[in-house]
Amino acid sequence: MAKAKIGIVTVSDRASAGVYEDISGKAIIDTLNDYLTSEWEPVYEVIPDEQDVIEATLIKMADEQECCLIVTTGGTGPAKRDVTPEATEAVCDRMMPGFGELMRAESLKFVPTAILSRQTAGLRDDTLIVNLPGKPKSIRECLDAVFPAIPYCIDLMEGPFLECDEEVIKPFRPKAK
Repeated sequence: MAKAKIGIVTVSDRASAGVYEDISGKAIIDTLNDYLTSEWEPVYEVIPDEQDVIEATLIKMADEQECCLIVTTGGTGPAKRDVTPEATEAVCDRMMPGFGELMRAESLKFVPTAILSRQTAGLRDDTLIVNLPGKPKSIRECLDAVFPAIPYCIDLMEGPFLECDEEVIKPFRPKAK
């Protein structure tokens, strides 16, 4: 069985400003390590809030590095420099609005400012791209909500079979008839 490649992209202007500890990207990696029992390889980048850089990174991870899943963190708010959703939409063939809807609904249970989030998801050929917020606590809350659908989505795109620790997260896969 092929090892799944999963892209993790942290979008932050602080990254290009010098010393920067990326706790958000690490939170994604830690969460995926908690969820997945199948082998996977992180393809990890920290990049600035620049739409052309975000687009180029997503394209490279999907097309050249063959990631089945790319998870971004940061750049989903209402600030002028927050352009991750625009970059995601620009490189995707089809959008998956249910992901953003569910993440916002889940986040609203914790903070009223969740309505300011513009998280989205989309498909680029055989790659699912999911935009997450930037705070580690919110990352886990959002991934807990949407991840049960991710392995089946990747199955439908004929990607690698993602096995999960069902004590931690239970993926949904329809039962064969």
